[in-house]
Order: sequence, then structure tokens, then C-alpha cells
Amino acid sequence: MATDKPEPLTQAQKEQLEAELAELEGPRRAEAVQAIASARSFGDLSENFEYHAAKNEQGLLERRITMLRDRLDRAVIIDEAAAVGDTVTVGTRVEIEDEQGEKMEVEISSVGGVSPDSPVGKALIGRKVGEEVEIEAPRGSWRARILSVGR
Repeated sequence: MATDKPEPLTQAQKEQLEAELAELEGPRRAEAVQAIASARSFGDLSENFEYHAAKNEQGLLERRITMLRDRLDRAVIIDEAAAVGDTVTVGTRVEIEDEQGEKMEVEISSVGGVSPDSPVGKALIGRKVGEEVEIEAPRGSWRARILSVGR
């Protein structure tokens, strides 16, 4: 799943990913090793549910570590200060209003927000306050107006 595509992140988002990676590689990895050792002591491994569950958890943990390392290797820190105030970029909070008048606030972020690669993110990136955008979503397209952009 590795890609060469740059991963635009704010400094805070990069630090958040680094903190998660440190937690996974340190205490969480040690817990996984301990769980496997404990389950191994229960006897026959071919019918040992605890052992297989612990090995599965270890595999998921290692996969997440690999993904985080890849994202951090591709990270490109965006200059938040250089971003124009009313233009949507990675790291901005955007308030939009759909056709029915429902307002929604989203943060454009690949770390805990709306991904810049998602239909909403693609439609909003580079746009300004007051513009209308068409969002091509899997369940059909819809229109929204950008009400505000902030940090």
C-alpha cells in the first residue's frame, strides 16, 4: 500500500502521528509480546485461541506501525503562516452549508479529519469563502457553499 505521493501535514498533525508511532512501537508492542508469551504458556498452540488472538493483534499492530512510518516518510510540512486566510488548505477548518441549509464544520486533515483525498476534501481544497462547490460523493453529488475558513 506504500505510495510515493506526498502527505501534506501541518506540524501539529505530524507530531500527532509521531506520538502515536512512539506509543505503538514502545508500550503497545511490549504488551503484544507479553500477551503472546502468556498465551503460549497455556499449552498446545494449534488449539490455543488466546495465542492466535494475540498473534492477530500483533499483526494488526505491526501493520499500523508500517502505515505510520510510510506516512511520516512521505510527510511534507505545509507552511500554515503562508496560507491565504480565506483559501481552503490542509489544516484549515471549513464551515459549509449544503443545499438544504444544513451547516457542517470540517477540518481538512489526513489525521483525524476530512482527508484532502476524499470527495469533500478534493472539492474544497483551493477554494475560497463564498464559493459554491460540487461534491462528487459515492452516493451522488451535492452542492455546498463555503461559509468560513479558519485555523
